Amino acid sequence: MIDIGKRLRALRKRKGLSQDDLAGMLGIARPAVSEIERGSRRVTAEELVALARIFETSVDYMLGLTGEAVVELELGESSAPPPQKKRRDVRINVPQKHLRKFREVLLYILSRVGARPNVGETVIYKLLYFIDFDYYEKYEEQLIGATYRKNLYGPTPLEFQAVVDEMEKSGELDRFDAERNGYRQKRYMARRRPDLRLLNGAEIEMIDDVIRRIGGMGARQVSEYSHGDVPWLTTPDGEEIAYESVFYRTAAYSVRDEDDGGGDSWR
Repeated sequence: MIDIGKRLRALRKRKGLSQDDLAGMLGIARPAVSEIERGSRRVTAEELVALARIFETSVDYMLGLTGEAVVELELGESSAPPPQKKRRDVRINVPQKHLRKFREVLLYILSRVGARPNVGETVIYKLLYFIDFDYYEKYEEQLIGATYRKNLYGPTPLEFQAVVDEMEKSGELDRFDAERNGYRQKRYMARRRPDLRLLNGAEIEMIDDVIRRIGGMGARQVSEYSHGDVPWLTTPDGEEIAYESVFYRTAAYSVRDEDDGGGDSWR
C-alpha cells in the first residue's frame, strides 16, 4: 500500500491535481486520498481501476508490476471509468447444492496431485481458491462457491475444515501430518475416486488448468503467488474476499478471454 501511495502521489502531482480534485473524481473524501498516499488506507479494486483511468496508466503499474507509467487507453481519449456490466448477485456462502461438488473437487485434486510432496494444506487452499475465482471470472458462475478469507499466507476457504471432518468420518479421505523441509505439513489422501458426474466439462477443464499452473509450487511459492492477485491485494486483512473483485484482475492473473465479453473488454 505504501508503494501504491507513492505512485499515486507522483501521478497526481504530474497531472497537476490537488487531493481535493482527485477525491472528487473518485467520489471519496479528501482525507481518504491522503491516507492512500501515506499507505495507511487500502485501495479497493474499483478505485485501482478508476485511478488507472484517471492517470491514463495501468493497474499493473499502480500495483508495481510494471515500470511503464503511461499506456494507451483501449477506450479512446476518455479517462472516465467505463460503465460496468451488470453481473449476478454474489453469494459468498457455500450453497447447499455445491457442498457435494466441494467434496468431489477436493477428491479430484487429491487424485491428481495429492501424492506430490509439495501438496500440503496450504497448496490445496490455493488450488481451491484459484479454481473458484478463475471459474467465476471466466463464466460468472460459482463452481464450489466457498467463502475465502484473507490471511497472512493467502486466501483460506472457511468451509474446508468442516467439509474435511465429514469426509474423514465417512471414510472418503484420510489426513495426517508429515515433515517437509523441517516444517510440519498437513496432508490429505483420497480414499475413493471422485464422482466426475457432478462436474461438467468446463469445470474439469478449469480444475486441470489451475493444477497445471500452480500444482507444482510449494507452500511459500504458492502463497506469494496468491498475494499478487487483485482480490487478495484489495481485501483488508482477516476479511472475506469478494468474488466480484476478480473482474479487476491484472493481465498476469486474468483467465478471461477477449471474446468472453465483460471485464476484459476494457482492461
